[in-house]
Amino acid sequence: MLSLQLFVMSVCLAAVNVLSASDGLRSDSMTKASLPKSFEWSSSGPLIGPKDDSHDLAGIKDPSIIEVDGVYHVFASTAKESGYNLVYLSFTDFNKASSATFHYLDQTPIGPGYRAAPQVFYFEPHKLWYLVYQNGNAAYSTNSDINNPAGWSAPKNFFGSMPRIISENKGHGNWVDMWTICDSSNCYLFSSDDNGHLYRSQTSLGNFPHGMGNTVIALQDSNAYALFEASNVYSTGDGKYLLLVEAIGSDGARYFRSWTSASLTGTWTALADTEANPFARSNNIKFSTSAWTTSISHGEMVRTNVDQTMTISPCNLRYLYQGVDPNAKGDYNAMPWKLGLLTQTNSAC
Repeated sequence: MLSLQLFVMSVCLAAVNVLSASDGLRSDSMTKASLPKSFEWSSSGPLIGPKDDSHDLAGIKDPSIIEVDGVYHVFASTAKESGYNLVYLSFTDFNKASSATFHYLDQTPIGPGYRAAPQVFYFEPHKLWYLVYQNGNAAYSTNSDINNPAGWSAPKNFFGSMPRIISENKGHGNWVDMWTICDSSNCYLFSSDDNGHLYRSQTSLGNFPHGMGNTVIALQDSNAYALFEASNVYSTGDGKYLLLVEAIGSDGARYFRSWTSASLTGTWTALADTEANPFARSNNIKFSTSAWTTSISHGEMVRTNVDQTMTISPCNLRYLYQGVDPNAKGDYNAMPWKLGLLTQTNSAC
């Protein structure tokens, strides 16, 4: 009996060792997962566009997207020549996105008037959803339930007025496209000026959303079009951060450049940041149908980790973006922007 027990114990210990070894390999492979130095993508056709309804929109722009329990939640700008506001929609499959109900957020406490370029995330310390957007300032609203579009609070501003460093450097540009990300100590708000500058403001994690200040130039380029707007900043979960900024190329089309850093306050090192080797541009994308856009413009990574750390996996990236018919002409705000989805095809994971 004793020898049988010893035999059973030895078998169990061997099994545990095998499982531990496989877990170690799995953990090691996750640790080694990293972003490539060049990217390849496939693109869907247009998935979300203006509805044929009384809002008479010209385009849908600037999407922010998260996936929660199998449901995709999208916040975006509604655009027409007379101005911008916000819309919310949700769906369980991208094939169903075009039929999702539009909830116009000007009908909520967010209210009418200029609101654009939303970013949504769950701020774990407050147990609240935050929607950050531009309204001439950097604004935010909160909601305890992302499924309730009527639950958003009235806008509050991060700043009393435009930070001086921005007013002194933006020239003829515009202060736009606010993006929030937090580490274990601080929360940072990035913004752009359409004039070659990326700004970073900060407050402590405990004081967020109050006390935003200490605004500095985080990155700049002498070519305003090379560092234009629509920044995204993500943690890749391996002690590094990924920065994306929209540029306007030599052909006049929009595309994204990318950088990495070991710190949100550190130096940004070029990753895929040229027209020849971009993060996302028409030359590294294959379209599932005809190439419906040459501009890969303002968007966001599909996030499943929805908290304030903006953590994404470096594997199998998906990016929801705005595109437009290259033959469309006229006022920028009245262009027929629609939303499409990029899926990474060269993931090393």
